[in-house]
Amino acid sequence: MKITLFALAISLLLTFSASAQDASYLGTKAPKGAKVYLDGTAKSLKKNWKYWEGPRFAAEMPIKWPEVTDPVTGGKAISSNDPAGAGGKYGAADIVTKKEFRDFEAHVEFLIKNEGGNSGVYLQNRYEIQILDGDYGLHGLAAVINEHLPTSEEYNGVGKWNAYDIKFRAARFENGQKTEKARVTVFFNGVKIHDDVEITQVWGGPNSGIDGGNDGGKGITDTPGGLKLQAEGHDVLYRNIWIKAVK
Repeated sequence: MKITLFALAISLLLTFSASAQDASYLGTKAPKGAKVYLDGTAKSLKKNWKYWEGPRFAAEMPIKWPEVTDPVTGGKAISSNDPAGAGGKYGAADIVTKKEFRDFEAHVEFLIKNEGGNSGVYLQNRYEIQILDGDYGLHGLAAVINEHLPTSEEYNGVGKWNAYDIKFRAARFENGQKTEKARVTVFFNGVKIHDDVEITQVWGGPNSGIDGGNDGGKGITDTPGGLKLQAEGHDVLYRNIWIKAVK
């Protein structure tokens, strides 16, 4: 009986560890100077985020991104499944931080609940790091959309948590003229997949973000922007998002 109980205890412990998905890149605490903008609760959502009221905006306050139960840990998470974004209407119910940034570092944890789940993380509400299950093309998961493929495939799969760690350098301007393109380094689940790559433009037109309708997305302006999360009618969950402005 003792052996059976011991074996059962070990089995339960291993099962719990697997379900908890314990990994070093998850649950990363905000460093000194950073702020947690989303901890998985509706309270943090209301405090730190707003809808992006672009040309396709169709939602109404309060934000309809629901607080849900984390399917892995049983804790709390926020789902991107806003009714106004149903059918893939990006820009209809996207949310953006109330705080705007130039250069920054960010940590974003996300879970794609179902196959084909689609969302996206927009840097300065301009440049998208794609979240899309089942696709690793230039428009696919972890791409700097339409510009840079990730150098390796690090996705944990549907129903598991993943993390982007991002170092972003905004475009530079002198006398109102752009002199340097924006640049980004991205770690995906602890592995560097983009190494200080240039970002040329905003893709997706005016419904996509700041400057999307300016010279076909190439007319980048010297305007700060928030970190934006995209609603496309899918259950993509978010938690533990922190951002640190870099001077």
